[in-house]
Amino acid sequence: MASFVRISVLVWADILTGYAMFVMMPYLTNVWSLTITDAATIVNVFNGVATIMPIGMSFLVDTFMGDYWMLLLSSIAYSFGMSSLAMSTPPVLSNAAGNCGEYKPECIGDAQKVLFYTALALIAIGVSGHITSLGSFLNCQKDQDDPNWKRLWRFPGAVILVLLPIVACIALPYIKPWSVRFGIPAICTVVATFLFLSGCFCSSYKHSGPQGSPLTTVFRVFVASASKMFRPLPHRPRPHTQCLRFLDKAAIIDGEVREQNRWKLCRPTEVLDTKIFICMIPMWMTFIMCGVVLSIGNTYFLEQANNMNRKVGKLKVPLPIFKFFYDLVKEQFKNRYVKVAEKVIPEKKIAHCGMIVAMLFSIVCCITAAGVETRRLDVIRRHGLLDKPNETIPMSMFVLLPQFLFLGALDGVSNFSIDRFFTDQAPTPMTSYSQIFSYGVIGAGTVGSVLSVYVVGKASESGGKPSWFQDTLNKSRLDNYYWTLAALSSINLVLYILVAQWYTYKDHQLKTIKIETENEESTQP
Repeated sequence: MASFVRISVLVWADILTGYAMFVMMPYLTNVWSLTITDAATIVNVFNGVATIMPIGMSFLVDTFMGDYWMLLLSSIAYSFGMSSLAMSTPPVLSNAAGNCGEYKPECIGDAQKVLFYTALALIAIGVSGHITSLGSFLNCQKDQDDPNWKRLWRFPGAVILVLLPIVACIALPYIKPWSVRFGIPAICTVVATFLFLSGCFCSSYKHSGPQGSPLTTVFRVFVASASKMFRPLPHRPRPHTQCLRFLDKAAIIDGEVREQNRWKLCRPTEVLDTKIFICMIPMWMTFIMCGVVLSIGNTYFLEQANNMNRKVGKLKVPLPIFKFFYDLVKEQFKNRYVKVAEKVIPEKKIAHCGMIVAMLFSIVCCITAAGVETRRLDVIRRHGLLDKPNETIPMSMFVLLPQFLFLGALDGVSNFSIDRFFTDQAPTPMTSYSQIFSYGVIGAGTVGSVLSVYVVGKASESGGKPSWFQDTLNKSRLDNYYWTLAALSSINLVLYILVAQWYTYKDHQLKTIKIETENEESTQP
């Protein structure tokens, strides 16, 4: 079996697992009977951590491990995590743990809780490891494999990539027992890991060791400047910039320091690269709000749809259909935006315009969601369902489809634009981290959404008023929260435009000095 086929199986298992994890919010509210905020906190912390960790994992890959070992260890963690998740459901260990075997909160014992949270941690490691190394390792095998294998598997591979989401969003949700619903992806993940391991035993994979991380340069500049903390700057230091001047000390040559000690003396260009990297941070901070808005898709949006009318005629449509449309719009709208932008927008402004478009989508999405939620709450009051959270609301869940589509468009354009921004603006050695930092910024927003819910909830209680976040969705005022997110997203858009102007000036200044410094270094013997 060709190497790329063994690795592609991991991709297929990831798709199936993604659809299984998409419905984690209804599982926690229906089976564990958690409040909507507690369930959303668990889901968002898990998703956020899983997309932030690749930054650290990429450093480990480039410095110590290499893609091969990262993919191997993360796949094993993924398998154990999905297996533990399936085992954490009440019926599996009910006899051994002394609990009942029904899908009720009283059947969730300490053993199930330990297994569940351990599973989330292991799955997060697996997801992070695959984000970090799966794509690059798969690309590494393309030059090695027999072209006949590629032609043979091209069509079946494309068919599987199309059919898997359809099967996952239609067939998997019709399985009622959660142990089986989580168990099938667990089995597929274990099988995929064994197939990958079979290539390890056969030594059929092409891989290289760690090549060194560009982030090491940033750490070196900080260490070198800190070691000369009490040294005064020269009257005309090289490189000379007004921002972050304390880092210039990293390039000061001491009598005792020689160039071979890279942790005490850095080149001026390395100092400038570090300054350029740090000056990008204020821009990244404005991207976080997109992650906050994206986090409500598989939490509060999904919980709203959970008790709405799912029928189209006599067919009951499963919840993961929203993920199918979300992913479809995410990919298609990103591709359409790229084609249009490359024709009508100057190349240097494609990323900036893309972020503005993404932020506009976040505003429109929140406004749409607020209007739909106001309508949903009105239906609940008219039918006397305020104290009946488990009753089906006589309102089609497909009224939520537009906000999921806006959310997908936001995700696609923002990921592309953040990636493009990092590729265009970051120092050349760091551009390989563009996608990893895109995930990290969105992950920071996903975790930050937990804080936003807490702060908004506390603020809504001022004056003795009830919090907007109650134990059940029917008693909560998510419409007010969505309006708040729309206002915050609007403020963030204005802030982004202002920060982008500041950044353009600083970036031009630093890169101009860097060119001069590179010319000076090239003329020195």
